[in-house]
Amino acid sequence: MSAFVDPLTFAPLEQKGDMLVSPSGARFPIVNGIPRFCEVENYTSNFGRQWNLFEKTQIDGEGNALDVSARRLADETGWDLGAMDGLDILEVGSGAGRFSRAILERSSANLYSVDYSTAVEANQRNNAALGPGRFFLAQASIYEMPFPDDRFDKVLCLGVLQHTPDFEQSVASLIRKAKPGGEIVVDFYPIRGWWTKLHAKYLLRPLTTRMDQEKLLRLIERNVPWMIRAWEALDRLGLHVLTRFLPIVDLRSVVPPGLSEDERREWAVLDTFDMYSPQYDHPQRIDTVARWFEKHGAQVTFAGFVTSAHGEAAVVRAVRR
Repeated sequence: MSAFVDPLTFAPLEQKGDMLVSPSGARFPIVNGIPRFCEVENYTSNFGRQWNLFEKTQIDGEGNALDVSARRLADETGWDLGAMDGLDILEVGSGAGRFSRAILERSSANLYSVDYSTAVEANQRNNAALGPGRFFLAQASIYEMPFPDDRFDKVLCLGVLQHTPDFEQSVASLIRKAKPGGEIVVDFYPIRGWWTKLHAKYLLRPLTTRMDQEKLLRLIERNVPWMIRAWEALDRLGLHVLTRFLPIVDLRSVVPPGLSEDERREWAVLDTFDMYSPQYDHPQRIDTVARWFEKHGAQVTFAGFVTSAHGEAAVVRAVRR
């Protein structure tokens, strides 16, 4: 039997050739070794493109010599990875697998990982060899995951919720997959005040989300060098507040220190594309997200900002009731 179930009926699936088959007759293809429980191309196609293109950039020990992803994971979750042996972990929105790598390398946990985009292919290339028999990867929607409810010891969703169509229902879906007593940890873009959307990103996204993604990426690549110089000049002059009007990611809070010049440019291109290409971008107030957790059956244990490896993140941690 498969490690996955029918996402609608939760019935066990049987593998027949390159298909997973449900007793109901539903069939889910296995493409390039990865089960697909959604349309391969969908509103997250930009993420599939960016993570397959920049598949090593944020992977510890690959695109950089730092342990940025492992430190961010530990800081935001508060988890001791060395104490998770044998636990069942659900990772939702894994991208190229930066956090998958940290979990697989630093624990003996069983990791079940999904992403709605074709980024799962980058994750497979990066991490499949690290967790034979305990790494289960699929392409699936956060709203129709191929796992029973009440299943996981821990549920993780970092860098994802603001890019889903319905933030509250995404939270509810994550909670359902945790066991009673299981822990759920998320981070997201915060609303800090009225000025949050007074930013180049939100001023330009009505245009950039309609652009051809290849053209958008090339435009960013051509302009990142001068934008980095302009950002650094404003920062040196004590005018950091004005950098929000430059159409580039905040180099202080997003791009980690210690990178080479080429690595820094690559991170800037990646994260600037990540600003302008997603179809959805829904920042939230921390207290609102905490209320949604309580509403949908979880007790909040932490809701606030966490200083992570290279910036500050809005984080909510909760335990399934």
